[in-house]
Amino acid sequence: MESTVENIMEVMRELNVSVTTHGRVLVEDAAATGPVRLLVGFHGYAQNADEMLAMMRGIPGSGWTLASIQALHRFYRGRSETTVASWMTRQDRDLAIADNVAYIDAALASVAEGRVIERLVFVGFSQGVAMAFRAAVLGARRADAVLALGGDVPPDVLASGAVSVPRVLLARGTRDEYYTADKLRADQTALSSRGASVETLTFDGGHEWHVDFAGRATGVLSSL
Repeated sequence: MESTVENIMEVMRELNVSVTTHGRVLVEDAAATGPVRLLVGFHGYAQNADEMLAMMRGIPGSGWTLASIQALHRFYRGRSETTVASWMTRQDRDLAIADNVAYIDAALASVAEGRVIERLVFVGFSQGVAMAFRAAVLGARRADAVLALGGDVPPDVLASGAVSVPRVLLARGTRDEYYTADKLRADQTALSSRGASVETLTFDGGHEWHVDFAGRATGVLSSL
């Protein structure tokens, strides 16, 4: 029996096949013509673009177009009929990162519709924080700022060397067991050492979207 299993394993191959797929992006335009200022959101695990857009509406910013990008890997939330998504898993990690960055570049081009992107800010919640930083550093158009809530800077971004994001907001709730105070301090140190201007926020709450974060995010947009 063992020899049969070994023979099967010897002939098995794993292939990574490139395909075309379609992503879902929700947009609320501030203006139909002229240069565009984009606030681009990345939702957390088992959320969707609709939920992220609703949260982004709590960040008052005059003249900003909102774009909520939904992750490509869709599934149903629990036993419900609500479609949610996840950005990636550990499997084929490098390929997934490249696919996601290309997807975001294409999404931004579609949102801009040929208009000049005057300002670009990424906002991420939970799992979406890692994608926000990857898009900001690896994307075709580098971000002017990243607003990060409840998620850490991915190690692949830090390993890439200089992080060319001028402004970063790192935020967490006091009872957030996922994004701990130690992780926030480590991210602040790492980003500051790479030339980013980093401000932090700790609010009274857990692993959640919070009005205090929205208020601080509004301040960052105003400064740009």
